[in-house]
Amino acid sequence: MGIIYNIFDAVGRILMAGLFLQSGIGKIGSYVATGHYMAAKGVPSMLLPLVIILEVVGSIAIILGWKTRLFAFGLAAFCIIAALLFHRNFSDLMQSIMFMKNIAIAGGFLIIFAHGAGDLSLDRKKGKPRRK
Repeated sequence: MGIIYNIFDAVGRILMAGLFLQSGIGKIGSYVATGHYMAAKGVPSMLLPLVIILEVVGSIAIILGWKTRLFAFGLAAFCIIAALLFHRNFSDLMQSIMFMKNIAIAGGFLIIFAHGAGDLSLDRKKGKPRRK
């Protein structure tokens, strides 16, 4: 592949993962409020540390292109679960949009899962093959 495609692979990974890096760091700063929000939606707040770890570590890994498929799959699943748990009030337009946004982002992560990180990644430097 040409260098421009490699750059687009890397930029795409950074743009998608950056959202979750910011979100994970934000949850650290608003830990108690996020825990209360989760509990209000019927999700045990004791899961919050796992959510933060997935968002922060997973996004950094995807940005670097390290264990990309594993973390892309994990974040895709996270997006789908979050959509189903937190954004199912389809009578509220904003919640419908948030639901579809999460599903669309999950689709993007599944594309990364299917194709790998690309040539500008730690995975590629370690010799992991790229699926075509």
